[in-house]
Amino acid sequence: MVKAGIFITGTDTEVGKTIVSAGLALCLRDRGIKVGIMKPIATGCYGQEDRLVSQDAAFLMEAAEGQFPPLHSPSRFRNPLSPNVAAMLEKKEINVDHILKSYRELGSHYDYMIVEGIGGLMVPIKKDYYVANLIRDMKLPLIVVSSAGLGAINHTLLTLDAATVRGLEIKGIIFNRVSVANYSLAELTNPKVVHDLSGVPILGSLPEIDDLQTESCKFGKLKEVFRERIQVDKILGEAFPRSLHKA
Repeated sequence: MVKAGIFITGTDTEVGKTIVSAGLALCLRDRGIKVGIMKPIATGCYGQEDRLVSQDAAFLMEAAEGQFPPLHSPSRFRNPLSPNVAAMLEKKEINVDHILKSYRELGSHYDYMIVEGIGGLMVPIKKDYYVANLIRDMKLPLIVVSSAGLGAINHTLLTLDAATVRGLEIKGIIFNRVSVANYSLAELTNPKVVHDLSGVPILGSLPEIDDLQTESCKFGKLKEVFRERIQVDKILGEAFPRSLHKA
C-alpha cells in the first residue's frame, strides 16, 4: 500500500523533472521522512541489454538512497524515443500491470513516494494509454515542471488543461532554470500570467544549480536551494501526517 506521494510531470522533455524529483527527495530525507523514488518507464538507457541502466533513475536512487533497484525502474529501453516506439523497435512489451505492481510494492516500504514521469502527460506508453493514464491509475496528485521563458505560458496551460480534463489533481507548478539575475521579461511575467489564467499555485522556481551533475550523481547545492525556493509543505499537504514532516 502506498501511503502518500506525488507524480512529477513536465511541459516537455529535458525541462527539469529529474532535478525537481531529486531536490524534493533530498529535502524530505533531511526531515526524517523515508522517501522512495520511481522512474516507471525510461528510454535512452545504456548498458547490456539484460541490464539496461537509466541515468535518471540512478540519480534519483542516489538522492533517496533507494534499496530496491528492480522496482525503481521496471520498464527500460535503449532508444531515446517515446515508450511505445522504443518498445516496438526493441520488440518488447510495456506491461502496465507490472509497473503498477512494482509501484505498490515499492511504496509499501516508504512513507512517501516520488514518481517521475517520462516527457509530458500525453506521451504514449502503448495504444490508447498515456502518461496521464498512468498517473490516474497510480492515484497520485501531480506537479508540473516548466521553463519560465518564452513559450512557457502556452506549454504550461496546455499541460494543465490536459490534466484537468482527465480529472487529475494538480498540486502546483515549479519553474526550472530561472535566472537569478538579469531576468528576461518573459521570466518576470510568465509565472504570474500562468497563475492568473489557471488558478494553479506556483510552488516556486529553481535556478541553474552550481556543481549539479546528473551523470556523476553530484547534487551540488540542490538541497539547500530547493529548501529555500520551493514550498515543500504545500507539496506534502494536509493528507500527509504532520508528525512526519516537521522541519
